[in-house]
Amino acid sequence: MTPATHALLRWSLVFVWLATAIVSVVELNGQSRALLISLPAAWSSPGLAHVLILAGATADALVGLWMAWRPGRAVYLAALLLMGAMTLLATFVDPSWWLHPLGPLTKNLPIAAILLALLQDTPATPPQP
Repeated sequence: MTPATHALLRWSLVFVWLATAIVSVVELNGQSRALLISLPAAWSSPGLAHVLILAGATADALVGLWMAWRPGRAVYLAALLLMGAMTLLATFVDPSWWLHPLGPLTKNLPIAAILLALLQDTPATPPQP
């Protein structure tokens, strides 16, 4: 992969992670909350729902910032694991998201492929100056 392609893929993922964090907070009482409605009452209570949404948004923001400022294998692996965990959680909350025409969960498959490509293209140890 060329350095320009690597950078393009990395910065597109930085955008995805940071945009997801922002949208989750902006929609705290809207779409973000609606995602948790199908859970039992104890999990969908307003207080816990806000904690869960803000924790997810914080994790997204941290991964996005980490990927922007300190790219490398560790962040690509962390992003892959976080995305996998969130995808499993979303599948548990509402499996019908896999059938949504705009693909909120199916989009995670090409994102996973990009993360795997970046992992393979990044040396295990950074080059020494």
